[in-house]
Order: sequence, then structure tokens, then C-alpha cells
Amino acid sequence: MPYKFSFEKLTVWVDSKELIKVIYLITRSFPEEEKFGLTNQLRRASVSVASNLAEGTSRNTNKDKAHFTTISYSSLMEVLNQVIISKELSFINDENYKILRESIEKIANKLNVLRKSQLNS
Repeated sequence: MPYKFSFEKLTVWVDSKELIKVIYLITRSFPEEEKFGLTNQLRRASVSVASNLAEGTSRNTNKDKAHFTTISYSSLMEVLNQVIISKELSFINDENYKILRESIEKIANKLNVLRKSQLNS
């Protein structure tokens, strides 16, 4: 078993990585003309959630770590916004919207808990 870096041990990072996979699968069916629009934006924002968590764990101070957790949360809200727009444009069906929404809410709660613990340590 290879060494695990601290971000790999975070359940919120694991959850956000799973969200990326779901986003990639769902956006495969988006219209071709959205390839450089919502498809790209959704994918990049979802990757940003996990990437900022990973980057934050390499920081030395808890304040810096919390800053990257905040950026991760902001990217997650960007994902939610784009999911809502995609649903309203009928690019996402009701079932996938529900799955994405529940996943985003779960990750948002975990990010808030993580950020509070970083600021209070």
C-alpha cells in the first residue's frame, strides 16, 4: 500500500473526488455546443473543490489551511450554481439533479466542519 498524503485521508476529499466522477459522467450527455461552456465549467469547478483541499493540506498554518477550505467551498457553490442552470436547461434530469444536490450538500457540511476545526486549532 503506497503512502497516503494527508488530503487522501480526508473523507470530504474522497467525497469530492466521487462528485468529480459523477459530474464527468453526467456531462458526457450534454449538448456538443456546451463542450466549452457548461460542460467545461462544471468539470473545472468540481476538480477545483478537491484540488484546493489537497493544496490546503500542504500549508503550514491552520489559517492558510482554512483559506483553501474556503476556496474549496466557493468552488462547490459554483458547481451547485451550474448544476441548477443545467437542470433548468434540461441538460440534467430530475434523478441526476437529486443525486448531485445531495452530494453537494453533504460535501458542503463537511467543508464547514473542517474549516471550523482548522480555525479553532
